[in-house]
Amino acid sequence: MAQQLSFDLPARPALGRDAFFLADSNVLAVAAIDRWRDWAGGKLVLVGPEGSGKTHLSHVWAAETGAKIVAAADLTDADVPALVASPAIIVEDVASVVGVADGERALFHLHNLALAEGVALLLTDRDAPTVWPLSLPDLASRMQATQVARLDAPDDALLAAVLVKLFADRQLSVAPNLIDWIVRHGERSFQYAQSAVAALDAAALREGRGVTRDLARRVLVVE
Repeated sequence: MAQQLSFDLPARPALGRDAFFLADSNVLAVAAIDRWRDWAGGKLVLVGPEGSGKTHLSHVWAAETGAKIVAAADLTDADVPALVASPAIIVEDVASVVGVADGERALFHLHNLALAEGVALLLTDRDAPTVWPLSLPDLASRMQATQVARLDAPDDALLAAVLVKLFADRQLSVAPNLIDWIVRHGERSFQYAQSAVAALDAAALREGRGVTRDLARRVLVVE
């Protein structure tokens, strides 16, 4: 597979595989996604903390497979047979229907129909199915038996690569010491990287100056 990963950028969204960077924190999950034809039961749960890249990776897979993407919370109003007519399906944020009777039933219906039709099913959430407090026993047993791929929070190298790309997408040239400073002091997530770059870009425009480490110290809220 290509050697990169996707990031949602305020200035110019980048959801293609050529924008997805591989690192220790995601390489196993990406490999599992690439082997989708071999998923046991034709399904996989992609899990990871907020900002770890679940949405980005699932959009890469959707572009490659023609998968339909649906929020779990929208399943109760969705045309499930129409979804299953797609080559593959992505259900995002499964936790949003946990404990919601209609939502759980809709997910169970989609799961069974996709399995019967041989349609690949990718589900995403922060946590693994073993800790989802599902009320529908049959759904719980099927979810807990589903293969899981995990995205971890980005490591230093990946976060630095993402920051460099985010600045470049805004046509901003920054010194390596700024990247190092943000990696050391900022939150370890893609969402934080995006918001930090956006905030620094806006501040630099307001002040008519370049993006520097001194500016970052003033603008960014860090621990």
